[in-house]
Amino acid sequence: MSNRPLKLLLIDQDPIFRLGLRVALSALPDIEVVAEAETETTALQILAELAQQDPHQVNLVVLELGNGRSISSQQQGLQLCQQLKIQYPQLPVLLLSAVQEPGLLLAVQAGGVNGYCSKGTPISELVAAMKEVADGGAYWFPEKHSVEPTTHHPIVSPSSLPLARLRKNWYLSGIGYLEATLAEVTAQLQTPGLPLIDRAVFAGQRRELLASRWLLTRLLVSPQERQEEQTIATQKPSVLPSLSSVIVPLVSPQPETSPPLLSPRSLQSDLFSLCVTKLQLSLQNVTDVALEIDIFREDKKRELLYLILQKLAQKLDELRVPQVRIAQLETLKDSILYDLWQVVITDFFGKFYRVQVSKQDIEVVNLLLQNYRVIQTEIFNKIPLVVELFSYLVFQTDLHIDNTCYDVGSAEAKSQALIILENLLIQVANGVVQPLLNSLADVEEIKQNYYDRRLISTREIERFRNELSWKYRLNKYINEPKAIFESSYELFVLAPRGIAKTSLYAPRGQELAQLSGIPLLVTLALEFRDAIAPRLKSLLAIVGSSIVFLLTKIVGRGLGLIGRGILQGIGSVSLTEKNFKRNGERPK
Repeated sequence: MSNRPLKLLLIDQDPIFRLGLRVALSALPDIEVVAEAETETTALQILAELAQQDPHQVNLVVLELGNGRSISSQQQGLQLCQQLKIQYPQLPVLLLSAVQEPGLLLAVQAGGVNGYCSKGTPISELVAAMKEVADGGAYWFPEKHSVEPTTHHPIVSPSSLPLARLRKNWYLSGIGYLEATLAEVTAQLQTPGLPLIDRAVFAGQRRELLASRWLLTRLLVSPQERQEEQTIATQKPSVLPSLSSVIVPLVSPQPETSPPLLSPRSLQSDLFSLCVTKLQLSLQNVTDVALEIDIFREDKKRELLYLILQKLAQKLDELRVPQVRIAQLETLKDSILYDLWQVVITDFFGKFYRVQVSKQDIEVVNLLLQNYRVIQTEIFNKIPLVVELFSYLVFQTDLHIDNTCYDVGSAEAKSQALIILENLLIQVANGVVQPLLNSLADVEEIKQNYYDRRLISTREIERFRNELSWKYRLNKYINEPKAIFESSYELFVLAPRGIAKTSLYAPRGQELAQLSGIPLLVTLALEFRDAIAPRLKSLLAIVGSSIVFLLTKIVGRGLGLIGRGILQGIGSVSLTEKNFKRNGERPK
């Protein structure tokens, strides 16, 4: 066992337990709790930030499966374990949990978790387990904490316990590998702008993995055991689901007509985890549209987007109360966005952050928060499909977008929701930066702390602000009327190469009817162009054919006759000269 110091990330929803464990470990040498997190999104964000600074800053994750009691939180914890192993395969994970359920513990083990200790384990034994796991070993079911399967788990039959246990281990090992690979392939398929041939390859891999998963389940789980599981699930709905239903529902290779639903909190956690993963990619703007956040360094952009995602998760949790209904989301949207914008500005810049401007001491947050009406008009009111996203995440409604209804539990719904979420994050970030550019753009302290080096001079800042001004004029008078007329929305998404653009269909007839002034003239010009385009093309085709006929059939033929005559004349003269020379005479 090595003597290198333990650097822990502690993930647990109970703040009292985290505090107690931190205090207990602080008295021991060579153990440091580097960070702690209450939610899955926060944990993934912390790991991503630490990985940017130093990949070895954390060498062990200690976590609890949700709150250890509800089924949804345990499923959520399983998803976090799988996500950790996909993103950080070399990072050891120790489960420190109140969970005693054998099937669930075996499922966690199959998912790649390296060790387990129950809460209440003596601190000396806990430290030994941590060191064993951190050194690359495993710590599962020591003798005095041995966990034996109970009789209510149909996969383990009392009559053939060793064989059933071996078969279960095979099943868990295979299903864990398949699930991890399937998650990677599904994530690749959700990449915006993926070439058609790559999409076909990944789609084929996904079908093969689904077929393998179905075959593995059929081979290693007998029909009798599956029937017993279904019977137990029907008779005892409050009991923890069996192992196969915890890891993955039994599915066939055929498309699912009614995909199994996650709990709303798990649905949100799964989507936000995907977003955290994509935030680790490049954040360079590869579109032809200037964004306010382009003035920030990449690390500051990433920090801002992480913070918005974290605060949005908290705001969505506040909606999960009986008093809030789906019909109220439309009226609550503005308040949610305002609260989100306000708390992000306060936390990102710091409540008491001050700068000196012309010998005046300016409170940055108070100054920025005075600009909300402009932000609401220019940015927030134009963010599309916010209510649909909130309804999907909080109430698990189907997504009705892009002229299609996506079932809430389907991969397609998750992919579309991820696009809307990414656009929301980017636009809220723009709303945070815009008042800074309006009021404090050329303050040296702010430039040094936040700006990209390429945009740090006064001249480049003014160019950037002018480009943004023209963007808003162009959007107001040209791009937005055009998008309304085309019944579409332009959204910004996180792609592997950076921030890119995509479009979604949406009926916008009501907005079209309300257009006036220059935007209305733009739509009329588009309609006029569409109306005359076919006739104009036909006319040009006729004129073009006439010109071709004139040049080839008449002018060309005439030129050809003239040329032929000239050639024939030249040829006749030459022949005559030759005849006279042959007869010794000169032509007269």
